[in-house]
Amino acid sequence: MKSLEQHLIKYALYHRDKRNIATHFIGVPLIVFAVVWLTFLPLGAFFQAPVSLSACLILLVSIYYLALSPTLGSWMIAFLLLCQVGAGYAFAAVTQAGVDVVWFYVIGLVLFVTGWVIQFVGHYFEGKKPAFADDLMGLLIGPLFVMMELLNKIGCFKALEQQVNKQAGPYRP
Repeated sequence: MKSLEQHLIKYALYHRDKRNIATHFIGVPLIVFAVVWLTFLPLGAFFQAPVSLSACLILLVSIYYLALSPTLGSWMIAFLLLCQVGAGYAFAAVTQAGVDVVWFYVIGLVLFVTGWVIQFVGHYFEGKKPAFADDLMGLLIGPLFVMMELLNKIGCFKALEQQVNKQAGPYRP
């Protein structure tokens, strides 16, 4: 398994334009939230607690993120759990209002498409295709990269940021 640093360096090679990274601060979280939303399919209960497909996927992804970095992985898990809670509240609101549940998924699809449109605008600025086009792991690493970039803004993970930038090269304005 590649290290967190190796994954982030590879991902960063596709993300050196600051405008592209700025679009990722909106697009990537929107896509992640939309994926949680779209996979919020109730599967039943486990020890009387409701379980959804999204909860199962979050568990699997969380294990991977924690294996890469307990600290950064914990931040990602917190974000994923917020997405799960948000999708759960939206699902409950739709079903309690008596609205056909298909509208819940239509909204999720609109969020998903909107997130990708924002991403492709960013990659237009970058002049490069998205990282996942060459390596599907980019779909899992992208959210970690955005989380690291966000936490860098408040002074966290500076050594990791420096190492990634040393290998990937400087940002372009």
